[in-house]
Amino acid sequence: MEPTTMALAVATGYLLGSISFARIVAGRVDPSADIMKIETVVGDGVTFVSDSVSATAVRMKVGRRYGVLTAALDMLKVALPTLAFELAFPGEPYYLLVAAAGLIGHDWPLYHRFVGGRGETAIYGALLVIDPVAVVATLVLGMALGFVLGNILVLRWAGMILLIPWFAIATGDPALVAYMVFADLVYLVAMRPELTQYWAMRSEHTDPTNEEIADEFGMGAKLGRAIDRYGLPGLISRLRSPAS
Repeated sequence: MEPTTMALAVATGYLLGSISFARIVAGRVDPSADIMKIETVVGDGVTFVSDSVSATAVRMKVGRRYGVLTAALDMLKVALPTLAFELAFPGEPYYLLVAAAGLIGHDWPLYHRFVGGRGETAIYGALLVIDPVAVVATLVLGMALGFVLGNILVLRWAGMILLIPWFAIATGDPALVAYMVFADLVYLVAMRPELTQYWAMRSEHTDPTNEEIADEFGMGAKLGRAIDRYGLPGLISRLRSPAS
């Protein structure tokens, strides 16, 4: 790859990824809404705190349709430049640099003192350009695995992890595999504040239900309730306690 084009790809991805549509949408719709901090009571009265400036924060503080709009815009800000570089430089992995830099910009935006979201929309925005079939297939597999294990977080994240072996087996392209490993690691680092709280609750035996976790992570309480009830562990529990 040519160094100047590599630098252009990284700069383009990062600067566009740094645009905070969560701030823009919330500021337009309800300037008084504080999307910088979300507090939710889960488990046995434990307060779960997130400072992710994201589509989830907009959904919880401004409204569902504005959260959906924010998510779509966050995906497009990475998808469009990724597509542009893929078309402009066919056969070259510059577009993957755009996608990776867009994720970094979304999580640590230059324009907002490096305080951003967690990156899920940025990752999937790029992936819908890179391999939309893989996105659908691994999401379905991840959802199935989440229901089997009875865990909402497995349902949410297994798809992104499964994309690593998918790219390795289906494409054999080391650049795609490297991008997905990078994206997953960055997402894990960005999610550290939430994951630290989650594991602290688990270690203190304050297990939140899937319904509570789904509500906090912006996945919808109904989905979490369905996993609590129809996931394999829930089904086994009810079979063992027919009277309940």
